[in-house]
Amino acid sequence: MTNLLKETSHTSEQLKKMLYDMMVIRSFEEMVEKLFQQGKIHGTMHLCIGQEATAVGACVPLTIEDKITSNHRGHGHSIAKGTKVKGMMAELLGKETGYCKGKGGSMHIADLDVGNLGANGIVAAGLPLGVGAALTSKMKKLGYVVVCFFGDGASNEGAFHEALNLAAVWDLPVVFFCENNLYGMSASIKEMTRVENIADRGAAYGIPGVIVDGNDVLAVAEATQKAVERARTGEGPTLIEAHTYRWRGHSRSDARKYRTREEEKEWRKMRDPIALFKEQLLKAGVLTEDEFSDMEQQVANEMDEAVEFAENSKEPDLETLMKDIFA
Repeated sequence: MTNLLKETSHTSEQLKKMLYDMMVIRSFEEMVEKLFQQGKIHGTMHLCIGQEATAVGACVPLTIEDKITSNHRGHGHSIAKGTKVKGMMAELLGKETGYCKGKGGSMHIADLDVGNLGANGIVAAGLPLGVGAALTSKMKKLGYVVVCFFGDGASNEGAFHEALNLAAVWDLPVVFFCENNLYGMSASIKEMTRVENIADRGAAYGIPGVIVDGNDVLAVAEATQKAVERARTGEGPTLIEAHTYRWRGHSRSDARKYRTREEEKEWRKMRDPIALFKEQLLKAGVLTEDEFSDMEQQVANEMDEAVEFAENSKEPDLETLMKDIFA
């Protein structure tokens, strides 16, 4: 038994909640992948299986008043911030009970009630939106912090640099959180940029750049906690780079020709964030095998209920086609 509870500020219940949330994210993604293959979900989707610790760890320090902006690979961010899987499942199935009434789909889920300002299908588009939300917080003295999730590919977009520069100049309460899963849509990040680390780019804007193991949920939570505290006290933004790995392709149409199956197997075997955290909690005496089995059953029940809710929900009426298009 280790002294995990002495090494962290989190209670045993909070630690188990982190594990549970990661399990929910993976189960949700596996379920929607299955429904997609059955032809029940149309279009495409971008799965974050293997990256569960980044979403959960980054949201641990946030209050319900704090905000997030997300990207096309945003299911995990939504769940970690508190968005319910029933409404998400209904959204993906195009039902009127979905968070965007079935009109947003996988890449545009938003839930303002829990501070989820929404995912975005345009690469890097969430960064300037997050900066705008952070500017609102500062000007109106609302006190909330914004976490902007984006991938390594987004760090080469102009919106990334403009967002970091403006946030730094105005000391805005925002955390830029890069999930570096090592690959863009069709190539390694090493082929797309000359800098050693994306976090190094923070220096160009006079803000801290932090690198963290994105498959260690506690390390992610600790790094984000420091960045959130810095933002909340008026010291400005932080750029966090979390190294992680997506088990699936960029999207459902990705043949993954740019990496080997051996590499994928190695990440699954050695760096599974859920398996690693489960083992950590078992060794610390925080979790038992029976408790883990109960959690697995609870997650399975939650997914079954979400699918049943979505499949039994009403299709949107044709008359609503042009409603909610503009704010």
